[in-house]
Amino acid sequence: MIRFLILMSYFFLTLYLHLSGKLNQYLNLHYSYLAYITMVLSFLLAIVQAYICFKRLKEHSHLHKFSAKLASFVLLSLPLLVGFAFPTVALDSQTVSAKGYYFPLSEGTDKAIQASEGTSSQYLKPDTSRFYSQTAYVDTVRKSADKYLAQSSIVIKDENYLEVMEAIYDYPNEFEGKEIEFTGFVYNDPNHANSQFVFRFGIMHCIADSGVFGLLTTGNSNQYDNNTWVRVKGKIRNHYHKELNQVLPTLEVQSFVKVDKPENPYVYKEF
Repeated sequence: MIRFLILMSYFFLTLYLHLSGKLNQYLNLHYSYLAYITMVLSFLLAIVQAYICFKRLKEHSHLHKFSAKLASFVLLSLPLLVGFAFPTVALDSQTVSAKGYYFPLSEGTDKAIQASEGTSSQYLKPDTSRFYSQTAYVDTVRKSADKYLAQSSIVIKDENYLEVMEAIYDYPNEFEGKEIEFTGFVYNDPNHANSQFVFRFGIMHCIADSGVFGLLTTGNSNQYDNNTWVRVKGKIRNHYHKELNQVLPTLEVQSFVKVDKPENPYVYKEF
């Protein structure tokens, strides 16, 4: 009966995430079909467990000790406890401050930081190279860059946010002077009082591989607090950032307007 209750709880948790619209806080919605499969399988397995229980059939198990059985039930119950008991909190500038910010995928990348996190830090520049062969990756980003370089002004939307940012960071010299416009939240540069980053949290597959991506902005006369959502417009220039020891594509601001926080603060990679 305990197995039945655990499996049904997984079914209801997944159903709740779907109906409440909170699934996109954990998963790239391009993979939402996996959550549907999980929900269906949990329900079917729960029915099987109910049948076994009511028919009083003897189950074969390799867990002979009570402590082993208890441990398995506790481990299976932990995700349910987290899912039902803890509120869903969106990532914001506090997350950036807690981790610090680094420019990855360069000769100056701090490998110790990546090792301590158990993953590659994803900040500023989206990096999808690990999902492609080297040749395929170069071809893919090159095509994206050419597509946007052909536009007189680039308007970045949720659907192409990560694609455009990756192209800009891969080909900063080619994008220099291009006019772009996008929405994000403010993160004040702790090392430069007059500089602000404008970020979005992006999800590649799930929240575990999320990162914060965006551009450093300069020339803005209005100073906003962290987590303020803004719509920015300006031209790309390349500036050296002393603390990051990198030349970064930087947005020289033409307009910097406060806007409402979007219903879904995350952006997703489309593969």
